[in-house]
Amino acid sequence: MEIIGFFLAILIGFSIGFFGGGGSILAVPVLAYLFLFDEQSATAYSLFIVGITAAFASVKYNSKDLINWKIASIFGVPSLVGVWLVRSFIIPILPEIIYESPEFIFTRRMLIFGVFILLMLTASVFMIKNDKHKSKSNSEEINYFLIIFEGLLVGLLTGFVGAGGGFLIVPAIILLTNLDVKKAIGTSLVIIALKSMVGFLFGDALLMNVDWKFLMLFSTVTTFGMFLGIYSTRYVKHDQLKKAFGYFLIVISVSMFLKEFFI
Repeated sequence: MEIIGFFLAILIGFSIGFFGGGGSILAVPVLAYLFLFDEQSATAYSLFIVGITAAFASVKYNSKDLINWKIASIFGVPSLVGVWLVRSFIIPILPEIIYESPEFIFTRRMLIFGVFILLMLTASVFMIKNDKHKSKSNSEEINYFLIIFEGLLVGLLTGFVGAGGGFLIVPAIILLTNLDVKKAIGTSLVIIALKSMVGFLFGDALLMNVDWKFLMLFSTVTTFGMFLGIYSTRYVKHDQLKKAFGYFLIVISVSMFLKEFFI
């Protein structure tokens, strides 16, 4: 199972390098079901793994001048605040059993993974529909308040389920700013790296025992996959692979739903 897990780690990194996000959607179930981490550890470790991988990817994109640092700051700062708030104050106080009756028990794990499954299904719809988002024309004024608000929402969601939210950030940046797709992906990677690392290092790392040896090994494998993803953008058709990945996410999300709520 661990061999399969490390193989999927390559796929996680590939997704981050190729799509500019989506890796954490795979990271959480891999950590939870193949490496048997509980929901809090799986979401926390996902933040670190995706954060450090996105950081390396953003360096590569920055070398090609494909990052808008102004937008990354405006979107990223409220986003990392949202992650830090959730990982530091919300997740630690959630009880193991949220609701209990003679017929049904609703646990913290079911809540976190339930929201995560909804997020995964949303990501799959984004990828399968493959909408061609158009950026604002230069004549339109950029709504910075809306960017800040969107950043905070994505940060809160990221903190709760441990997912970077790249599939939400990229279209949001394209729709709210004048950036093209490649610059939106590069800018998204910086935002993912910042908020994920801040959420983990200043939240979870202070509250739990961290298996740093495992994290560094897994992150090394995902970083290798990330470079494969960036390299593949030269040769692989983006739209077809994105749609296939979307269907793959549906299979994973349905499997998670059945396991967590029925099996």
